[in-house]
Amino acid sequence: MALRRSVLSLMNTRKASLRLCGAKNFSAQAEPKEEEKRKTHFGFETVNEDEKTKKVHQVFETVASKYDLMNDVMSFGVHRLWKDIFMLRLAPTPGTKLLDMAGGTGDITFRYLNYLKNQGLPATDKRSSVTVCDINQHMLDVGKARAEKQGFTKDTSVDIEWLCADAENLPLPDDSYSAYTIAFGIRNCTHVDKVLEEAYRVLQPGGRFLCLEFSQLPNNTMQWVYDQYSFQMIPVLGQLIAGQWKPYQYLVESIRQFPHQEKFKSMIEEAGFRQVTYENLTFGVCAIHSGFKI
Repeated sequence: MALRRSVLSLMNTRKASLRLCGAKNFSAQAEPKEEEKRKTHFGFETVNEDEKTKKVHQVFETVASKYDLMNDVMSFGVHRLWKDIFMLRLAPTPGTKLLDMAGGTGDITFRYLNYLKNQGLPATDKRSSVTVCDINQHMLDVGKARAEKQGFTKDTSVDIEWLCADAENLPLPDDSYSAYTIAFGIRNCTHVDKVLEEAYRVLQPGGRFLCLEFSQLPNNTMQWVYDQYSFQMIPVLGQLIAGQWKPYQYLVESIRQFPHQEKFKSMIEEAGFRQVTYENLTFGVCAIHSGFKI
């Protein structure tokens, strides 16, 4: 009897030990290994998804003060024409409630304000507004300073709000805007699909989504010429003018990683938008994509 009790005791101890080991193994398996973490691209570099946001934030924090100057230099001023066309395609009317995402320095917002001012449209009870949203406070600070310098802060005809927030997780209510714009910003986001879903969520039914972004040239020879200029000249200009090489190397690489026009159009449709179209500018160097929330 004593022998039997000893054997049973030993077996129970062994089972408990196995259960404990199993729990430890399960716990170890539950912790994601470094190589199992989801990866994404940061330019041509492969990084963990949680790293990309930090790296992009550092890029724009670094270049914020020279951002607009470098845009002029890199594009020979053509970016101004692209943004003018972009606003013409939006064609806002009095009462428009615009969310200008990744709009930190104010380029699109200022065009929106000037467009409404210059139309000379009849007065209406509907008040226009714009929320300038960017994930980087430094970029917003540059935009606020520019707005004050250009006298936009004294214009009471349009409500202006400055919001520091992530395009993938906006602290804004559903169906709250009639227009959503994002210019040269969506390719820097970690999850483009989440940005599109959030854009759809915050737009009112009938609201319009417009995106201005670099794209791929349909002509191989022109693409090769464009690549030579981008990779050989833009980082050098960044070093000479802004004192920064790596941020502009990343910006060039991020353009090459962004989906081509047809693929991006499909992504916009998958987010729920309808009547999605795109228009190539300057042979396809960039494109305007637009769609409606039905």
